[in-house]
Amino acid sequence: MDSETHRAILAVWSIESARVIASLARIVRDVGLAEELAQDALLAALEQWPEQGIPHNPAAWLMTAAKHRALNTLRRGKLLERKHDQLGHELEALGEPERLIEQLEAALDDDVGDDLLRLIFTSCHPLLSTEARVALTLRLLGGLTTDEIARAFLAPEPTIAQRIVRAKKTLSEKQVPFEVPRREELSARLASVLEVVYLIFNEGYSATAGDDCMRPALSEEALRLGRVLAGLAPDEPEVHGLLALMELNASRAAARTTATGEPVLLLEQDRGRWDQMAIRRGLTALERAQALAQEAGPYVLQASISACHARARTAEETDWREIAAFYAELGALLKSPVVELNRAVAVSMAEGPAAGLALADALLSEPALQRYHLLPSARAEFLEKLGRFAEARTEFERAALMTQNARQRERLLQRARNCGQP
Repeated sequence: MDSETHRAILAVWSIESARVIASLARIVRDVGLAEELAQDALLAALEQWPEQGIPHNPAAWLMTAAKHRALNTLRRGKLLERKHDQLGHELEALGEPERLIEQLEAALDDDVGDDLLRLIFTSCHPLLSTEARVALTLRLLGGLTTDEIARAFLAPEPTIAQRIVRAKKTLSEKQVPFEVPRREELSARLASVLEVVYLIFNEGYSATAGDDCMRPALSEEALRLGRVLAGLAPDEPEVHGLLALMELNASRAAARTTATGEPVLLLEQDRGRWDQMAIRRGLTALERAQALAQEAGPYVLQASISACHARARTAEETDWREIAAFYAELGALLKSPVVELNRAVAVSMAEGPAAGLALADALLSEPALQRYHLLPSARAEFLEKLGRFAEARTEFERAALMTQNARQRERLLQRARNCGQP
């Protein structure tokens, strides 16, 4: 297959797979089967597009192909066998499979009317463990591979794969409805939904693998879902906190890479390229969250940190002591080694690299950080500032071996080569 066509197909799939799966799940009412049918449509594209050319509207082609497969599955009786208990009465009333498809494709009576939102709440059903909810939704909605999800969780890939398989089986066996929960059920399922949306945003904002630093389509989808959630739960401070966090982080997107796609560190970014409209939206959402919250939650605290950066006109004006204090609050709340590493960076900026290195060294035995490239990367930064160049080079090289992102790897190797140079 022509490599350019193959890349084009995978690019379309990464953007459209969630919509295809969500639409199919509304038709067949089984997220596992919906994913199978969507994958069949992808295989058809891989077979046909190299010969016939990429269609004018590739997203519509994928959606149509997937829906045809759903209808063919229904006609062959496979869907009837799998969904007999769930759909039997409807089939008797409706008669023809085509009529069933038409009815199931009609808009459902809910508060949002959004297939993707239905998919995310279905995947985050209380029947599933929190870990399974997040992993399944990232797989179905974010289009992430099992390997990418494993890195997001800092967990072994087989563990994530098992969670996803078990989650889909549970949803199917328990006949979980494909719908947005009503108001009285909403809060119980909101925390895991927010976690999912943020992980999707992060995978787009800072891709864990591949040749690019960012996957903008994922970040944009997470922002869209965050805005919908803010409308769905207007009195929930953490919803507005998450939206503020994503808006403020997304405001820096244009400045995060060079014209050739190389990553640019936060303190080296051209702040004139930051999106002021996104910053205003983020600060407004943060003000709303702070007004609603009796005590700041994790997303409100993280948004407060991002706001410190957004308000600083230059890197030198950044209030690192305030940022370190926010990270201390966040660490007390989440007990997360990743948060502690971020606090170490903030402390190094406020109090000097030796203070940051001491905090980072205390994390060296943390199991969750053993393959986390940002730990050796941060230590390398501290060591370089302290003039310990040989140690810094070793840490930059170690970090480069850990990352799966090609751009990040090259940047780290370049830092190792330049370490100690005038």
